[in-house]
Amino acid sequence: MCGIAGEIRPLGGVSGERARHVREVLKRRGPDSGGVYLSDSAVLVHTRLCVVDIENGKQPMSCTRRDGRYIIVYNGELYNTPELRDELIARGCEFKGHSDTEVVLNAFAEFGSECVYKLNGIFAFAVWDEKKRRLFFARDRIGVKPFFYTVSDGTFIFASEIKGILAATDRQPKIDAQGVMEIMLIGPGRTPGYGVFKGIDELKPAHCGFFDENGMRLHRYWDLTDREHTENFEQTAEHVRFLVTDAIKRQLVSDVPIGTFLSGGLDSSIISSVASRKMKEDGRTLQTFTVNYRDNDRFFKATKFQPNSDSDFVGKMTDYLGCDNHVIEIDTPELVRALFQAVEARDLPGMADVDSSLLLFCREIKKHVTVALSGECADEIFGGYPWYRDPSVRAVNGFPWAQSTIFRAGFIRREFTSQINPEEYVQQKYLATVHSTSKLPNLSPLESRMKEMVRLNHDWFMQTLLDDKVTEENRGQINTLCISALYFPRQ
Repeated sequence: MCGIAGEIRPLGGVSGERARHVREVLKRRGPDSGGVYLSDSAVLVHTRLCVVDIENGKQPMSCTRRDGRYIIVYNGELYNTPELRDELIARGCEFKGHSDTEVVLNAFAEFGSECVYKLNGIFAFAVWDEKKRRLFFARDRIGVKPFFYTVSDGTFIFASEIKGILAATDRQPKIDAQGVMEIMLIGPGRTPGYGVFKGIDELKPAHCGFFDENGMRLHRYWDLTDREHTENFEQTAEHVRFLVTDAIKRQLVSDVPIGTFLSGGLDSSIISSVASRKMKEDGRTLQTFTVNYRDNDRFFKATKFQPNSDSDFVGKMTDYLGCDNHVIEIDTPELVRALFQAVEARDLPGMADVDSSLLLFCREIKKHVTVALSGECADEIFGGYPWYRDPSVRAVNGFPWAQSTIFRAGFIRREFTSQINPEEYVQQKYLATVHSTSKLPNLSPLESRMKEMVRLNHDWFMQTLLDDKVTEENRGQINTLCISALYFPRQ
């Protein structure tokens, strides 16, 4: 996890006086090193968590290609680095190190905006073209890495976190009626692309764009598209097995210690199993991490979301893997004290104790490893939630996980509900997503509804969990199963 930020004013006049403050604000995301690029038209800021090529991966990074000079700030991981690097070398590119940052930078220098079609990974980055005085920026297909921005008076300001944008301007943070609706009705999620604070937006997943003296231009380069399934069951199983194991293995490339979450559930167990096997090939022992809540065995209650406690299976998996498992116990008072830290990290109200527990958990993990893989978001991809399986839940009108709009609206002041009708606001968001779902013709009602569920989860519920992960890591880097490798075309 790294932090990126910048201020672009193509016609000149950038001072850079706030760059140091912005870097301090984002330092939690990248405590190992940082840097600033400054010209009359652009300032780029980077804070780095070192994972690959510690010495040669410093940013902002520049390269000269043909008649242009390009400077990048990048937050992410590229899973097809070797393949793309070889392609670029064949086209005449020279490399100083083996970082994925250098590969992404050279890919842009070589292919321009078309480079996004070649990137298999999770990323948010910006490249300044000195000659054209133009910024290119992009975000990964799923939206794992954050990218917030604001445009005003011919100036483009961006950052990994909302607080980074606020640190770069004199503007006081404001929330209008729509922002209130987002927090009270949509929260802990957000409308895709909406930054809640007035004047701040987030680059949507799978989008890229340019900013220059003519303004901003955005482009969507990827989308969930329904296609005919032509494989039989055996072929499908083999294909899915390949995608999952390939995604996991590609995330194990690291120059720093790496581990996995191990809850005892199916998702983290699969990831830990693949990771353990790969590490044993290299003569290493996998470090795994399990969270336990004090008195959980006394107070656990089964629900549709959690029919049983996964903890019973942790010991079995630990024995099977032969891993070095760390059990981290959290008590309720700790969770309460960490609530404020979690909100500060996220910049917005979130998932309360879910956020604070993840923050505390990752804080302990960071004492042992820098990178940890988790199975978060597997339920969205593989249909693990009740609304995928339970007909009574699946058929409910509206977001299946948010059926309390009227109750929530009761906490909103009349001055806001008089401007925006709460029920209509939520329903419009829901219907817009349903209507944007890609569907082949002549689907059965069940199949049609399942497509809608995938879209709803992909655009909303999954994004909430990703927000949770990228803000609560607390100096560690947590990779999820929900990564672009699962969506990237098989080579």
